[in-house]
Amino acid sequence: QLQLVESGGGLVQPGGSLRLSCAASGFSLHWYSIGWFRQAPGTEREGVSCISSGSGSTNYADSVKGRFTISRDNAKNTVYLQMNSLKPEDTGVYYCAARFSREVGCIPENAYNYWGQGTQVTVSS
Repeated sequence: QLQLVESGGGLVQPGGSLRLSCAASGFSLHWYSIGWFRQAPGTEREGVSCISSGSGSTNYADSVKGRFTISRDNAKNTVYLQMNSLKPEDTGVYYCAARFSREVGCIPENAYNYWGQGTQVTVSS
């Protein structure tokens, strides 16, 4: 059974930091592209960041560029999202998604076929 499990969410004050983890089981992430998405109540899901398989090309939404960093540790079969300088508008449920792909660069959102259950991130005083 192939699974993705997010962790690391929680409550943090504005300006604080969190590191989210996306751990895979049942398959190796080495040859998978990974995306991070988030959804706030009453809003549609939006892409946050992505990292390609292999060399690990990355991309970020304009709203998080310069504050968030995505990385992968193939030995641990885990992808991370380091979130710094958090803002209240960063609040939401964060999901990771994966798809087997050797494509250079990030893949389209609708191409992902494995999704985690999400982890809640709340940025508030």
